[in-house]
Amino acid sequence: MAYRWKNTLKESDVTCEAAFLNRRQLMAGFAGSIVAGGVGGQALAMGPWKGEGLGEPNSWDDITSYNNFYEFGTGKGDPVKYAHMLTTAPWSVKIDGLVDNPGDYAFEDIMSKMTIEERIYRFRCVERWAMIVPWNGFELADLLELAGVQSNAKYVSFETALRPDEMPGVRQPVIEWPYVEGLRLDEAMHPLTFVATGIYGKDIPNQNGAPLRLVVPWKYGYKSIKSIVRITLTEDEPPTAWNKYSAREYGFYSNVNPNRSHPRWSQEYEQLLGQGLFAEKTPTLMFNGYEEEVASLYEGMDLLEHH
Repeated sequence: MAYRWKNTLKESDVTCEAAFLNRRQLMAGFAGSIVAGGVGGQALAMGPWKGEGLGEPNSWDDITSYNNFYEFGTGKGDPVKYAHMLTTAPWSVKIDGLVDNPGDYAFEDIMSKMTIEERIYRFRCVERWAMIVPWNGFELADLLELAGVQSNAKYVSFETALRPDEMPGVRQPVIEWPYVEGLRLDEAMHPLTFVATGIYGKDIPNQNGAPLRLVVPWKYGYKSIKSIVRITLTEDEPPTAWNKYSAREYGFYSNVNPNRSHPRWSQEYEQLLGQGLFAEKTPTLMFNGYEEEVASLYEGMDLLEHH
């Protein structure tokens, strides 16, 4: 059992990997005595931390050295090799569309208004590899409420920075740049939908999407867009990068679903990083293990058709 921490953290409050794991083991011993809103302002985690076979988080090296971030190249090692070129300060996010308070929100101003939490989530790539990540950040809903969502908004779109001088990967037409993604509004406002600003209590590295990225743990990883510079509230479903590239392969919803194969490979199994080249494959969990929390969002939908 992992925990949701309600106390406010600063990005400078660094928790090393060993200390993080030791603290998690210590707190697990109090699981029977802590109730929501209980001891020291700490609360029991909601469902997402109960993921079947969650295990311990992957190491810092696993999480930060094996990445997809095509703006820096298509190889797994390209982001860690080239992402240092990205300038992350100053940084601002334009929030526009169907909101009451449109404008450019400086990263520091956003952070001053958010409560930073630690959350341990499963992360599942469409390529069938997986990891367990201890993120730091805040609920996306808190940022959207700050902007003031209007009643006719139904979707949220996101855009990654596009800087050819700092992002060598965008010189190749891998997809249509800039990278864009989207969620239905109820997905965006769900308590699991997270904006990550750190990992293991440290500032999030550039290759993982600094200074702030989306984390939607029940969807394939490409939905969790990195290095966000724009958030737009819309009435119509927004186009998304991989869906435009190949709608047959990459649906708008992109929920983790072992029953729907990618056209080029099965999604029935996954492999957890950090367990060696010949680690045993494990069955893919529906909604990546978050079915209890999010299945109600899709009642009445054909999840094979609306993929």
